[in-house]
Amino acid sequence: MRWNLEWVRTFKAIYETGTLSAAAQELFISQPGVSLHLNSLESYTGYKLFDRSARKMVPTEKGKILYNCILEPLNRMEVAEQHFHKRAQEERTTISVGMCFETFQYTLEEHIATLPFNLIIKFGEYPQMQQDLDNGLLDLIITPQKGNQPNLEYNAFSKERLVLIAGCDTNTEEIEKLLSNGKVKEAGNLLKQLLWYSTAADMEHLKNFWLTHFKQHPDFSPNYIVPNISSIVRCLSNGSGVAVVPDFLCADAIQTKKIKVVWEGATPLENTLYFGTRKKTMYAEEITQLQELLKEKWEV
Repeated sequence: MRWNLEWVRTFKAIYETGTLSAAAQELFISQPGVSLHLNSLESYTGYKLFDRSARKMVPTEKGKILYNCILEPLNRMEVAEQHFHKRAQEERTTISVGMCFETFQYTLEEHIATLPFNLIIKFGEYPQMQQDLDNGLLDLIITPQKGNQPNLEYNAFSKERLVLIAGCDTNTEEIEKLLSNGKVKEAGNLLKQLLWYSTAADMEHLKNFWLTHFKQHPDFSPNYIVPNISSIVRCLSNGSGVAVVPDFLCADAIQTKKIKVVWEGATPLENTLYFGTRKKTMYAEEITQLQELLKEKWEV
């Protein structure tokens, strides 16, 4: 195992600025991200590199030795990087984005080949995306959940509505009649008897929908757990069953009558979608371009 170059860059920034916060500002990453890099480097070397005080990071003897060892080669590398960056015709910025798989398919996938920068997409749980954004591992996330990290900011750009959908071969006539007459509890009892689809990552959709509209936790389990919402839509298009999904992810299938909306609820359940970014970033231009592409897609 070799040490990570970013750990060394961070170590140099802490040594020269004297504080974690100043190093974070210089590197355009969060203070927790700086701490993570330093802890990783100290764990790798097996030495304490700084004595931590309230006002200043004081280098230890081992820290001074390491700084003297890496200063000249790191400076030469940075000079070389700047020199070749200006001349490399194929040099491209790399932007890392966190979002759910279906959002990527629906919004960015068709635009990949037109982007003037490299793009890395990471799928995962929203709390982990927020942590990775704060630590500098992601540059932009799309999330219905706002975190409380002080170095991050969230800007609302759209909404998603959770709807109950069914395959067009599913007999929902009696259920829809009960719902239209306000007999929600009776409709819920019939819904439990149908075949349910969900994904492991989005069980919260079903739970929140049921809590909001039926005023209780769902006391049943989905029959089929599939990889993603696109799989749910394809399964329902070829058979019968029901699921709770965000409306924008199944809009095309609804329009082509492959599936149908059974119910949106008496008062539709909507989630606000946010762009999550670090307050300070060197990739503001690229992030803005991605945000504009995403907003255009949602407005269609």
